[in-house]
Amino acid sequence: MKRKDFYYDLPEELIAQEPLNDRQMSRLMVLNKNTGEIRHDVFKNIIEYLNPGDCLVLNDTKVIPARLFGVKEDTGGKIEFVLLHQINKYEWEVILKPGKRAKKGARFVFGNGELKAEIKEIVNDGNRIVKFEYNGIFEEVLDQLGEMPLPHYITKKLENKDRYQTVYAKNKGSAAAPTAGLHFTHGLLEAIRQKGIEVVFITLHVGLGTFRPVKVENITEHKMHSEFYVLSDESAEKINACKQNGGRIIAVGTTSCRTLETAANKKGLVQPGSGWTDIFIFPGYAFKMIDALIDAMFIY
Repeated sequence: MKRKDFYYDLPEELIAQEPLNDRQMSRLMVLNKNTGEIRHDVFKNIIEYLNPGDCLVLNDTKVIPARLFGVKEDTGGKIEFVLLHQINKYEWEVILKPGKRAKKGARFVFGNGELKAEIKEIVNDGNRIVKFEYNGIFEEVLDQLGEMPLPHYITKKLENKDRYQTVYAKNKGSAAAPTAGLHFTHGLLEAIRQKGIEVVFITLHVGLGTFRPVKVENITEHKMHSEFYVLSDESAEKINACKQNGGRIIAVGTTSCRTLETAANKKGLVQPGSGWTDIFIFPGYAFKMIDALIDAMFIY
């Protein structure tokens, strides 16, 4: 299976550069995986494709302003950091560019010196382990200096950081938003519940996999970066009850999908817990848990 098999042309003029004021009014394409039928709709009508007894699983991770712009302490050369995951109170794994300015021991300054960093180690794929220096609370410093790490195809700066969060975002830790869930509103979720559909939350912190393209020609040789997930006892119980009662498990986004498929056992039920997943799903994969997916399109 080759990388070129997955190529499709997406004209730049068709890539939205800013969100609609009303989240639920985005376009919706619905694909029936059994018949191949395609319908065009509006996202607020997603409820029409959900049935009483189904279980909607959403990722409640919250994006941190993980992109930092600074300068090299001795030369003033510009640098960009994207925080991937926290190792301890002061150390993070980061993607940065340009990499040639970030040798071991190099030091960088952000803002007016409120935040400094030193390269401690160079790790896989050219990522760095950095140690930050700051006064006060790191999250507050990051809120002051950081920006949301938008996808590379979004070129317009986002003025409202909250617009790049889902309305149910709760647990901080993602370097990017679980974008499939951005179109839900509190009102739409409540209407879904009122229809008799269970709404369940899991957590997967989106990381390096979002930013790293597939570089190998044979996709089976691609190595996915690990991402941390949490599936609570309560959520697992609700998901399993739905499955056992004949309802559909509908994952909102590939992050929810990855978590569910990682946590699924041979009996087709999920095990509660937390850990790291590097699961890579491509054509030919036999799904153990999910029955439908809401992503860039809705597949059922």
